[in-house]
Amino acid sequence: MDVDGAEEAISAIASAIGEPARARMLYSLVDGRARTSTELAAVADVTPSTASVHLNRLKAERLVRVVAQGKHRYYSLGTAEVAAALESLSVLAGVARARFVPNTPLQLRDARTCYDHIAGALGVALHDRLKALRWLSGSSARDGAYALTPQGAKAFEGLGIDVDAARALRRRFAFGCLDWSERRSHLGGALGAALLDAALERRWVVRELDSRVLRVTAAGRREMNARFGLRLGDADSPHGRTE
Repeated sequence: MDVDGAEEAISAIASAIGEPARARMLYSLVDGRARTSTELAAVADVTPSTASVHLNRLKAERLVRVVAQGKHRYYSLGTAEVAAALESLSVLAGVARARFVPNTPLQLRDARTCYDHIAGALGVALHDRLKALRWLSGSSARDGAYALTPQGAKAFEGLGIDVDAARALRRRFAFGCLDWSERRSHLGGALGAALLDAALERRWVVRELDSRVLRVTAAGRREMNARFGLRLGDADSPHGRTE
């Protein structure tokens, strides 16, 4: 092992974390939600130009990664190991970190459409369950693309979704689409659109008139629990509102 090289790498990482503004940026990302450079500038209480310099330093040490989506660039922690290191430092320092509180209107945050797929807390929860069930695989930091596993293909076909037809469309098949209220991924692409169509057809969710809001029905709560192990709350809980 190159001891001198390891010490230099550790020193560089410690120095990057140790600057207070950068530390505030990093700790704001520990909850797993991505943020823009503008938001991170506000968190760190620095100007946008200064925030850019800090973020470039954090990227150079691979402490953060950036994903471009639309006109925005979203920053998140580079790896799970970075989050673990920050948590350990919090324990050592004996301090707690504040929780992220979205300011999105509650109904839009609960469940809504994003283009033609399910977004909001419901969309993120579905995405996480599909990954936990190993129906999706192969996400990369570069483009967030997913492959559908054999058991995933069987499950989606069980919902009446024509997987081959979805693959044949001239669009991305499946990818993690960053949710603007939850700042975590929901399922986008042709597969995400097919899942929304199936949910609407089966009346698991219904569209609110002249709105992107989706309302989860009582049948939807039962079916999503049975099929995905997704336990939605009652009508007064997040992503559990009924028609």
